[in-house]
Amino acid sequence: MVGFGSLAPKTKNLVVGGGLTGFVFGVYYYTMRAVGSTDELQVAIDKFEDLKKKDAAATPAANPSTPGSS
Repeated sequence: MVGFGSLAPKTKNLVVGGGLTGFVFGVYYYTMRAVGSTDELQVAIDKFEDLKKKDAAATPAANPSTPGSS
């Protein structure tokens, strides 16, 4: 970077700050897309909850009343 040394100090700070800001936002964007695209765990949780609901609906006699009620 031959021309970078001839810039004023405030201009250098602006260039470095802009580069760092761009890098940080790039990492943030990449991370959010990587985390958001893997829904395998949420799909497994949803399937498990659906199975629990089906089992609870299939066996209503197992829980005839709540404890303490008559």
